[in-house]
Amino acid sequence: MPGAALGRNFAFDRPHASAGHEGVQNMAETRARSFHGKAILSAAMGFAVLGAPSALADGTPGPRTISVSGQGDIKAPPDQASLSSGVVTQARTAADALAGNTRAMNAVFATLKRLGIPDKQIQTSDFSVTPQYPPDRAGSDTGRITGYRVSNEVTATVDLAKLGPALDALVAAGSNSIGNIAFAIRDPKPLLAAARAAAVADAIARAQTYAKAGGVSLGPILSISEAGAEEPHPVYRMAMAPMSAAAPVAGGQESIDASVNVTFQIR
Repeated sequence: MPGAALGRNFAFDRPHASAGHEGVQNMAETRARSFHGKAILSAAMGFAVLGAPSALADGTPGPRTISVSGQGDIKAPPDQASLSSGVVTQARTAADALAGNTRAMNAVFATLKRLGIPDKQIQTSDFSVTPQYPPDRAGSDTGRITGYRVSNEVTATVDLAKLGPALDALVAAGSNSIGNIAFAIRDPKPLLAAARAAAVADAIARAQTYAKAGGVSLGPILSISEAGAEEPHPVYRMAMAPMSAAAPVAGGQESIDASVNVTFQIR
């Protein structure tokens, strides 16, 4: 048995007294060489086992496979946009600053409703009341309050066709803080499905290329796993939305990406 042979290699026999110092040294060198050779053989055998191809439960070799990745990218113009709109007011007292801000913000809310934006698409995103300190000649705060600043801001989602008119109407209503415009696609699911299909088609094309170059034929798909899918993100392209005399904006395009890993059998 291999275990018994290995045990004999590690047995240490006491040298005969007549062997002397030289005999002991020769015996130690012989055993060291034997141990070194066994260690190399064991390492080589272990590597062969780890590197062997996987087998099925009945001991037959498993199928030969090739694994590739595929990417799909679908672009489409956005159909809605979100923007922030608010009012910033200043007054000597906090109450006066808040009263002026409230009047202006009520006009902003009324304008958003006239544009047909439902309440569920309007959300307060910032509100603050801040004391104002005049700087001294060195530019440092004096610590003396000279007034108050009130800021109230909402975020609203509008159809892309209404974005330009909404900007004009909000400014006319008294909004003096507008920005953070972001474009989006209302229902990205059909586009995401198309991106996934394109990713699988890309993986099949890559596998066919590799199989042909490797001199093998491509077999059936054994597994497909999604490596990732990204929600719509902007691809900047200067395409002006048709908004007559309203404020001009560029919607550009949104991009939806999908990635898959596909394993094929090869023959």
